[in-house]
Amino acid sequence: QVQLVESGGGLVQPGGSLRLSCAASGRTFSRYAMGWFRQAPGKEQEFVAAISWIGINTYYADSVKGRFTISRDNAKNTALLQMSSLKPEDTAVYYCAADVHRSQTASRQHSEYDYWGQGTQVTVSS
Repeated sequence: QVQLVESGGGLVQPGGSLRLSCAASGRTFSRYAMGWFRQAPGKEQEFVAAISWIGINTYYADSVKGRFTISRDNAKNTALLQMSSLKPEDTAVYYCAADVHRSQTASRQHSEYDYWGQGTQVTVSS
């Protein structure tokens, strides 16, 4: 079992920055891939970013590439999503997820993830 808790969401103006954190507990954090997804009102959940267990391999949606950075601190059992140059279209509930069957790479597919956090709201508005 893996428990995931997101934090760091909030209200930010366009062009601003936020850093989301995902605290993991349960299975050895360093042994599995992590991902971030988001869901805006009235839209399907979409992939944002993912990272392999060592952190060497990272993956991004085209819509956030160059603006968001995913990282992890295995010593602290934490995955991070640094978001910069935020746009109103980034407004969504952001979820972190763990794929305990994958370590060397990370998936963009929602169905590949086994455990999910409760989500944290990010609102980009002036």
